[in-house]
Amino acid sequence: KGEKITIPSKSTSEPRFRLSPDAGERQWVAPGNKEFGAGDKIKKPPKQGGKGQGKDASDSGDAEDAFQFTLTQEEFLDIFFEDLELPNLVKRTLKETKATAYRRAGITVAGSPTNINLVRTMRNAHGRRLALKRPSTREMNELKERLFALERIAEPSEAEIAEKMALVEKLQAMEARRRWAPFIDPLDVRYNAYEPTPVPTTAAVMFCLMDVSGSMGEREKDLAKRFYMLLYLFLKRRYERVDVVF
Repeated sequence: KGEKITIPSKSTSEPRFRLSPDAGERQWVAPGNKEFGAGDKIKKPPKQGGKGQGKDASDSGDAEDAFQFTLTQEEFLDIFFEDLELPNLVKRTLKETKATAYRRAGITVAGSPTNINLVRTMRNAHGRRLALKRPSTREMNELKERLFALERIAEPSEAEIAEKMALVEKLQAMEARRRWAPFIDPLDVRYNAYEPTPVPTTAAVMFCLMDVSGSMGEREKDLAKRFYMLLYLFLKRRYERVDVVF
């Protein structure tokens, strides 16, 4: 969620150096001069005493609008906490506190069924079927269709009978080959391997203490609340989980 930030136009102007129109000497050529010659001295024009309206307000529609842009919360916090870091003591303590997290560590041949790698398993099974020349389902369906066509013939010839017997023997051989070369073999199965890795603990507790004596007025309490809010936002950028204790 972003918020719109408006900057006045006068705040966007940059300082620049320019020659003063009321001092110094200049030389230039004015084309079309009919009154003066070389060496003539000309008085400077008198100063104008009128009051202009400035560039922010103009009747001709040339006024400059304020610069406006949208800034998200993350962008604002990046700018606001740009130069702030945790103390070295806190960083050192954070590094010494370790937790265990499981991360991917390649592929293994044994593991839990929930960690099975389907892509690698199917790739291994496909390569094994190609190497063993396992008959495909499409080839067997084509032979079965031809066999059914021959069986529908009422009076087959000797050649058709011989072809029918050859198809039956071929289908039996293909079925036997498919049985000892299954679609997926246990040797094809691969699992995703995970190994425990020590990682720094990213949790913190923020203690908020406030003086409740008479010296704490409404202004001081409001400043303390603002400080706690900024501190909490800063810690949220360094820790995954922050518990607040009042």
